[in-house]
Amino acid sequence: MHPAIEPYEHGMLDTGDGNLVYYEVCGNPEGKPALVVHGGPGSGCSINMRRTFDPERYRIVLFDQRNCGRSRPHASDPATDLTNNTTRHLIADMERLREHLGIDKWLLYGGSWGSTLILAYAEAHPERVSEMVIVAVTTTRRSEIDWLYRGVGRFFPEAWERFRQGVPEEDRDGDLLKAYARLLSDPDDQVREKAAIDWITWEDAVISMESNGKPNAYSDRPADAVMAMTRICSHYFSNGAWLEEGVLLREAGRLAGIPGVLIHGRQDMGGPLITAWELAQAWPDAKLVVIEDSGHTGSEAMRKAIFEAVDEFATR
Repeated sequence: MHPAIEPYEHGMLDTGDGNLVYYEVCGNPEGKPALVVHGGPGSGCSINMRRTFDPERYRIVLFDQRNCGRSRPHASDPATDLTNNTTRHLIADMERLREHLGIDKWLLYGGSWGSTLILAYAEAHPERVSEMVIVAVTTTRRSEIDWLYRGVGRFFPEAWERFRQGVPEEDRDGDLLKAYARLLSDPDDQVREKAAIDWITWEDAVISMESNGKPNAYSDRPADAVMAMTRICSHYFSNGAWLEEGVLLREAGRLAGIPGVLIHGRQDMGGPLITAWELAQAWPDAKLVVIEDSGHTGSEAMRKAIFEAVDEFATR
């Protein structure tokens, strides 16, 4: 990775509806603008995300999506209303941030849920995107959500049954995600905490077979971060991210002329390669790079592919 750096600018972007979105800018103020779009949803940015780009050549912008990370109010507080936290709101926040920073076009980089948000933004504002580097490609179709929270359970039946048992009996054969969303917004601290643990334990199980994974990859975070992530995840996924089913693939023609690199691990259990492959077929300007030894949590080979992609675009 590139050397550790500190932001030369940071602040809170007022969205006008009671939310403050944290952002920071690193690297070269005159460099090529690049926006880091984190996953989750609700995981927030990490300081290592600054180190993906050459700080001499890039103006690196990071932001914590609504109600997570350093943005306020925080979803770990049950009093925080998530009504104004949808995909449409996040796209608007990205545009507001671009205008605030005086950026005409920027490269978009991110993965997992971040790839869905990148695609949704780029299809809404293709004239504002110079390139895209997308890792662990998802489009958050309901079929993808159902695989992650039900279908992949055929490989982890014990863990999935524990996840299923985490909701009231009357909900166990129905919509598990809506049931978890209710539990994670319950006024009782103990109810919320148990639901967060049950959810994040399932997330850990799904990546447990990855050759480069580590135990407790998701749950080994501060309690407030786990609470925010699980609450926001259940909020988004129980609503299909407020996206019409399959719309990001159907509208991929709007990305014509935007160069992209799609980087996906063949061993990704939670987000199978098929979605990245389908997107590559629908977006002729994108190159698909399959990493044989990687799952959702990456590998040295995946990091190399990411650095090669962003370095190549730096001179464009």
